Amino acid sequence: MILQMMQQAVSNASSLVDLFYPNVCQSCGNTMQGSEEVICIHCQHQLPTTDYHKRADNPTAKHLWGRVLLENATSFLYFINGSKVQHLMHQLKYNAKTKIGIKMGQMYGKWLNETPAYQDIDMIVPVPLHPDKEKKRGYNQSFFFAMGLGDAMGVRYSKDYLFKTRNNESQTKKGRLDRWDNVKSVFQVQNEEELEGKHILLVDDVITTGSTLEACARNKSQFSALTTFCVSCCPLAVTLRR
Repeated sequence: MILQMMQQAVSNASSLVDLFYPNVCQSCGNTMQGSEEVICIHCQHQLPTTDYHKRADNPTAKHLWGRVLLENATSFLYFINGSKVQHLMHQLKYNAKTKIGIKMGQMYGKWLNETPAYQDIDMIVPVPLHPDKEKKRGYNQSFFFAMGLGDAMGVRYSKDYLFKTRNNESQTKKGRLDRWDNVKSVFQVQNEEELEGKHILLVDDVITTGSTLEACARNKSQFSALTTFCVSCCPLAVTLRR
């Protein structure tokens, strides 16, 4: 009897939470059903995913050939103006909907787990924001994407290795050359000895020209000689082998 009363109380409390704080899809806004989380199944199926993780010569890899040494490169989603992807990325980046980053990372991490090129990763490192910018925003969106990837892939993730030393201007309205000039000397690697011999997945939330990730891979501390990109135009990641 007591157990039944407790179960009923939990059910009632859950109903009240659903009433005032409904579990809605962050893409379409509809109430989610059953075990759905963050993005409903219907919207997940509508996301413009790529098959880049299956192709070594995919457009993301080609975009960076000759700029950094690539092992592999891939992209999770195409970015289309006015699409669900644009809405989700805006919610993640500017409205503190960090669960979106985690969910996207989990979704893509499952795919990467089935891809040989990404099965020996030792560490996932998010591209950092400058401390002042992260303090103002309250979070680094790339960290939550890294968290989701790590959860799905069973790989440790950490923001203790790559730091941004200069709070440079926003990249939003810059062209490729201006973006490179803006970021080419703003990143620094720390605790390098802990990364020696490791296969590192470097994660960013969005790729436009690739300048930020190029700067990370080519900074004076030299993360490594080999890099592998694993998400693009939206979540993007790079692996570095030391």
